[in-house]
Parts: sequence; C-alpha cells; structure tokens
Amino acid sequence: MNGFTLFISDLHLQQETPHITQNFIHFLQNKATYADALYILGDFFEAWIGDDDRTPYHQDISARLSALAKQGVAIYFMHGNRDFMIGKRFAKQSGFTLLSDPCSLDIYGLRILLSHGDLLCTLDEQHQKYRRIVLHPLFQKTILLIPLFLRRHIAKKLRQQSQQHHRYTTRDIGDVTPKAVDALMQQHQSPLLIHGHTHRPRIHTVKFGKRIVLGAWHDNAAYLQLFPNGHFELTSAKIDGPVSAVPADQ
Repeated sequence: MNGFTLFISDLHLQQETPHITQNFIHFLQNKATYADALYILGDFFEAWIGDDDRTPYHQDISARLSALAKQGVAIYFMHGNRDFMIGKRFAKQSGFTLLSDPCSLDIYGLRILLSHGDLLCTLDEQHQKYRRIVLHPLFQKTILLIPLFLRRHIAKKLRQQSQQHHRYTTRDIGDVTPKAVDALMQQHQSPLLIHGHTHRPRIHTVKFGKRIVLGAWHDNAAYLQLFPNGHFELTSAKIDGPVSAVPADQ
C-alpha cells in the first residue's frame, strides 16, 4: 500500500469544459498515481447515453483510467444522476469496478458508507421521481434501443431541464435531509458517510459520526484523501497551484 485512498465526484466531464479535463489529467498524473485506490462517486461525466457512444473524448478518458489501473491503483465507480447509463463494457475497458449506491465497505479497517448523495435529498420530490424512473432496468434497456443520435438529443434536453430545475430549487430542498442521513448511517452501522451531488464540500458532525461532502470540479480539483490511521483531508487545489483546506464543523 502507498498509504492513502482518494475519493472524488461531480467532475461533470465534457469536451465543452477543457479546464476541468486538464485538472483531472493533472490529478491522475500527480496525485492518483501514488494512491492505493481511487473512488469515483458519480457525475464523473456531464452526461452518458450508453457505452456505445464511443467518442474520441470518452476513449481518451477511458484510456487514462485504464493506464492508472495498470499501475496498480484500484479504481471504483459509483453512478451519479448524470452518468447512470455507464455499463460493464465501459467499466471493463477503463479498468474500474462498478459499485452499488449506497455501498458499505471497509477501508484501512474503517467502516465507510459511500453514496452519490442524491438519494438523501428526500425533499426534492421531483428529483426522486426522476431517479426512480431512470434507474429502473427496463427504462435503461428501452433507452439503449433508441438510435444514438436521438439519445444525444434527449440527453441535451434533460440537461436543460435539470439546469432549470436547480435554478428554481431552494437550498434546503436541494440538500440532503438529516433524517435520511441518520437512517442510512444507522442502517449500515457506519460512523463515516462520504458522498457528493450537492456541490457543498464540508465535513459535518452528525448523529452517528461524520458526513463528508465532496466538492465539484467547477474551478479546482476537489478530492478527499484518507490515510490508514483514519485521518482524512478534504481539499481543493488549482492545477499547479496551492492546496486549500475545506471547512469542517466544529
């Protein structure tokens, strides 16, 4: 073991935001390559319409992940609400293991609960309805029967609707609810929950332990670093720039 594990989410990778792609490449080459494992907790891509959408951009990202895996870094991927269609074909090609949401596992002897996070936003009823539909296996099988060019059009429309929804969603409705957090942590008997989705990075003290929210990659490379002794650091770093700490509850 090299001595640390990394967690990231909400990169929303796409060709239209090359600065985020460059931050990710820099992160792979200068941070992730030294890790024991990398956990990607959803919304890695801005949109994913099927593993048959083999664009040069997607192939390049896949090749970079595969290269990292071949260096001995274990890579794990959890679907988000943007890239829930990523399947076994892309996973195999990229060298990562797919995880269910939520997922409870032991890392360095710590019981850790992982989630993308949107399942905890129970006050956002519109999103929860959307989530139930798009995660249904029958829906996903049906979508894959639609020609690729039409799926691209549908994905574009869905992104526009999502942006409009978030524009008019209040802060409380768009965040996780304490009741849902407590219930999930109690169910899995885990003192540490790590998730993304809300784009509000912070380390929270909650009823059953700690809740760590991963940051989005709008401007900086945002990641959580976990060490074997149980110490963790939630940071945000500009490419080739200084690292800044993310606030924690007192």
